[in-house]
Amino acid sequence: MPNRLDLKHSKYNRRVKRVRAKVVGTPERPRLSVCKSLKHIYAQVIDDTAGNTLVFASSLSKEARDKFEDKDKKTDKSFKVGQLIAEMAKARGIENVVFDRQGSRYHGRIKAVAEGARKSGLNF
Repeated sequence: MPNRLDLKHSKYNRRVKRVRAKVVGTPERPRLSVCKSLKHIYAQVIDDTAGNTLVFASSLSKEARDKFEDKDKKTDKSFKVGQLIAEMAKARGIENVVFDRQGSRYHGRIKAVAEGARKSGLNF
């Protein structure tokens, strides 16, 4: 009998595969992939045809930490990471992206990254 953690990871991996089957990044419209851990959030813009990461930002990066305040919650930090990734993408000439939430629900911190990116001018 598999333990609960193995079952949880297998369900997560199935969700990731299901989402990635529908979401593909092209040079004209790269993929904005968001990954979260218990403490931090990571976002990257990826061109899948070339296999290159075009832009990367996380709650650990110096640029993001400069925007954070001491009282910010994880959702507030995620919103600011979304704004940062949008600014960096626009500096590279990327206007349109496809959003990849991986296996997570579009809720909470994942939604905050998307809203921050949209507010700073990314279209998806």
